[in-house]
Amino acid sequence: MRSSRPTLAAVAREAGVSSATASMALNDRPGVRRETRLAVLAAARRLGYRRAGAASPGSGLIGVLPTDLGNPYHTDVIAGIEEHAEREGLGVVIAHGRRDSAHLERQLQRLLGLGVDGVIAVTTWLSPAALEAAAATLPVVVIGRMQDAVPGTDTVRNDDEAGAALAVRHLVERGHRHLVHVTLSTRPGPASRRAGFLAEAERLGLREQVHVIGPDSPRDGMEMVLRALRRGDQDAPTAVFAANDIAAVSVLHRAADHRVQVPQQLSVVGYDSSAVALTVRPHLTSVNQPRSEMGRLAAQMLQERWRGREHDSLSVVAPVLRVRGSTGIGPALR
Repeated sequence: MRSSRPTLAAVAREAGVSSATASMALNDRPGVRRETRLAVLAAARRLGYRRAGAASPGSGLIGVLPTDLGNPYHTDVIAGIEEHAEREGLGVVIAHGRRDSAHLERQLQRLLGLGVDGVIAVTTWLSPAALEAAAATLPVVVIGRMQDAVPGTDTVRNDDEAGAALAVRHLVERGHRHLVHVTLSTRPGPASRRAGFLAEAERLGLREQVHVIGPDSPRDGMEMVLRALRRGDQDAPTAVFAANDIAAVSVLHRAADHRVQVPQQLSVVGYDSSAVALTVRPHLTSVNQPRSEMGRLAAQMLQERWRGREHDSLSVVAPVLRVRGSTGIGPALR
């Protein structure tokens, strides 16, 4: 009995292009005009097309694509995906992105070729075109903040602006007025944390007393802060909010090198509240985005797509501040 599953040729006919052009568009190959690619993707969605060799809907094989398995944030998110998958009797295949956009896109194609039934991208480094092409043939969930929404995909992300505001309020309540934000990236998530930091500082009347050390020269920027603290400069920053825990730990190490005491002289707040926060002394105060919960939500979204949901879904999770030993009393309360 012949399968009724839509074929590549059917997608090509629906879009009014050749099979070769349809294949190039669905695999995000160069040489296809944007209008043509969008027409092919739309046709594939209308027909319910799935790539040759792909698992049938509900077979339950999830492809997971993280930016960097060496980052505790990514491993914590994957733990949440695996927890949900095991409870639901689903399988998980992980492809490591190695912090390389081109490699991430090759790994995405490999996952699709393996016949996964859906993809969870624990990364925002994939191009919108690659994500949209994949989403034309199977469910795709992105964990993180993309610059713009990608049609056909679902998203789970943290409220970065709110998390940054939590960090600023905590430091101000502890008596700090001169604050520094350290960020190592201009990508949408870190950029939103920077915006949240500046907005909350302005709301509290501290806009002229805070500054940002950006990705261009984080080492030189922190050197200036630490030297000012050692000199006892009156306007030296006494608190640092870092865009993630890895950057915050780097600040702790640099402070130790300069014999600047944490938290007596400098308070430090990270972001993620990952496992690394408890591996340093003092333990790192950090904004917790519930990584395992985000992984579970992403896996649930895939299941909703399998069960027939057609509209794109966005889930924004609320962060919580985890106060530990790296933040102390600032000059305003001494």
